[in-house]
Amino acid sequence: MKTVKKIFFYILTAISLLMPVLLTGCSDRKKSESEAEEHNEIEKVQDNRAWENACDTPYGKYPETVTYTLAQMSGANNSNLPAGDTYEDNAYTRYLKKMLNIQNQNTYMESEDRYGELVNVLIKDRTLPDVLVVSDKEMLNELVENDLVEDLTEVYDKCTTDRIKKMYESYGHELLDSVKYNGRLMAMPETVIDHGPCFLWLRKDWMDELGLDEPKNLEEAFFIIEKFQKNRMGAEEGEDPVGLVCDTSLVGTTSSNYSVDPVFQSYGASPQRWQKTGNDDIIYGSLTEETKNALGCLRRLYQRGILDKDFALRAQNNLRDLVVNGKCGAFFGLWWTPNNPLMDQHERDISSDWTPYYFPEDMESAQETYASFRDNKYVVVRKGYEHPEIVMKILSVLFDYTRYEAEDAQEVNNCFALNVDPTARPLVINVDYNDAVYKVTENLRKAIDGKLKPENLSAIEKSYYDACAHYLAGKAVTSEDWAAYRSRISAVGTLVDAHYTPPEKIYMGDFDLTIPQTLQTLEKDAFIQIIMGRKPLSYFDTFVSEWYVQGGARLMKEIEKNR
Repeated sequence: MKTVKKIFFYILTAISLLMPVLLTGCSDRKKSESEAEEHNEIEKVQDNRAWENACDTPYGKYPETVTYTLAQMSGANNSNLPAGDTYEDNAYTRYLKKMLNIQNQNTYMESEDRYGELVNVLIKDRTLPDVLVVSDKEMLNELVENDLVEDLTEVYDKCTTDRIKKMYESYGHELLDSVKYNGRLMAMPETVIDHGPCFLWLRKDWMDELGLDEPKNLEEAFFIIEKFQKNRMGAEEGEDPVGLVCDTSLVGTTSSNYSVDPVFQSYGASPQRWQKTGNDDIIYGSLTEETKNALGCLRRLYQRGILDKDFALRAQNNLRDLVVNGKCGAFFGLWWTPNNPLMDQHERDISSDWTPYYFPEDMESAQETYASFRDNKYVVVRKGYEHPEIVMKILSVLFDYTRYEAEDAQEVNNCFALNVDPTARPLVINVDYNDAVYKVTENLRKAIDGKLKPENLSAIEKSYYDACAHYLAGKAVTSEDWAAYRSRISAVGTLVDAHYTPPEKIYMGDFDLTIPQTLQTLEKDAFIQIIMGRKPLSYFDTFVSEWYVQGGARLMKEIEKNR
């Protein structure tokens, strides 16, 4: 009995001794579970805040990688990307991944000249990617009318930097108004900065070889081109020399070369543009007496062999080939022409030296022309995509942060010095101040002249400065260095010295100013036949009459009604 009591005593004693331990273990387990729950709750709150910050600010980084599908334009020569880079893995996409934790997935790719056809198919099939670049206003209208794209009003307010907003404001309210439907922002438009007038680009090395002085006006320049022809410059045995290279559209845009705009401007003509007359009427510039006179001049240039005799047969890529292969020595082009196509030509022939010439004294003032957003590019977001703000964040990072604030974006900014084409960027639009071209050159000159410290330049200006300084040093000069100097200093510098100021743009409300295709074809055929001498100059009057009969009169009535 005593033994049983002793055993029972020991058991009770052991239990009493173990109880605190057991209770402590249970308490620790509950405490551990509570702490884990509290930690998880904190992580959840922090994660939610990170997502909110990313979705509501220009530079907020997503806590997890956001992959977005994209329809993209592809450029020639892989958009001049460095070897090994792709449209999904390059300086731009790598920086966006680092900064925002986003990655593009290019589900649709097409060359720029066929991109519109691709987008039309996507719209018809309702198979839009998350983000889409639209190449004209008509496509944008169709997307909005069919309720296929997101309203970007709120994300523009939250996720666009103040500097980006000021860039858009520099164009006046009309630019953003052009993409507002019922007061709501439905797309982000590119900012088509003023590119200035066309220059005549001439092979200065050919001029030197022939002992020709630099031209002081258009007529002297045409004399030089005539000498190129007579001396068969650029032509091999059995080939005909190529004169002034000219596109069959005759009039250029801000994304094209090879027009003959300066010839029209020398007569005060503005073909293919709507004009405001002195008594406040509206007229189509291709129908004026000034345009007729300019066609007479082009006709004489063709007869003299100055204008390329095969211009009517050339395709756009064929024109570029003539330049790159060294077959021609003259064409009209904008300030950025050294980047494309001249840099490729310079790489092939380092001795070639293209120089820009600008003859403002030859230009006659014309009637005010109406501007249009018809040919702009636009970025839209698919209806229902959960991160519509991603577009604003990309624009803010690439066109604000990397240029003005970042200290780790050298690779991105080097793309400008390397002449990487804009099609390499995820969004093939540009955003900048209206007068950006001239401001950059003014600052570059100050830095080159020692009046501004290079470190005080913006990142994009610094990339151009480095290239220009390398060119001026004259040692191991690359084609990129040559192109940077010729475009930014030689060309734009000429406009700055001439005190060129961009003309104020006037718009005609929301009315569509597009000329129907039938009238475009009628005009193109008539102008080419007059220039080539297949029709007399007097045929211009017949063309004007036919233009009105074939739909022009009805179009004019619609314009007057909608003013």
